[in-house]
Amino acid sequence: MPPADIDQLYREHHAWLHTWLRRRLDCTADASDLSHDVFMRLLKKQHDLEIRGSQAFLLTIAKGILANFHRHRHIERAYQEALAQLPEQQAPSPELHALLFESLLAVDRTLGELPFIVRKAFLLSQLDGMKQADIAMELGISVATVKRHIIRALQRCCLADD
Repeated sequence: MPPADIDQLYREHHAWLHTWLRRRLDCTADASDLSHDVFMRLLKKQHDLEIRGSQAFLLTIAKGILANFHRHRHIERAYQEALAQLPEQQAPSPELHALLFESLLAVDRTLGELPFIVRKAFLLSQLDGMKQADIAMELGISVATVKRHIIRALQRCCLADD
């Protein structure tokens, strides 16, 4: 899509999109950021897009961005709660805090790209501390498959920054 077309799309639909996002977020500033993110995503596309039903198209993009926004907020809250449990002297510096949070988001993105069962096996192992045999029973797969899934997820997480 040429930038001129995106410009026209922006002029015609930005106010409507901003209003739609503001109603869902109850925050004008976040709605402004996310509505601009929708158009930035369009500008970053390298291939031509054929748009039919401009508002439906923008809404599809906005819903994905909104879901990511909420997931990031959820991760941030959980991270803040975990930090609050630490003694003050063990709290990370602001720089380390930012790096750790970015790493958490990268792991979340990476795990989100994996098939559900791979992600589930990995999370049951790493977060819930379940044994591989118990995971196999819960998911209805073999222990060997659980091992392969955990290894696959670990490899993807280790390669996430590459």
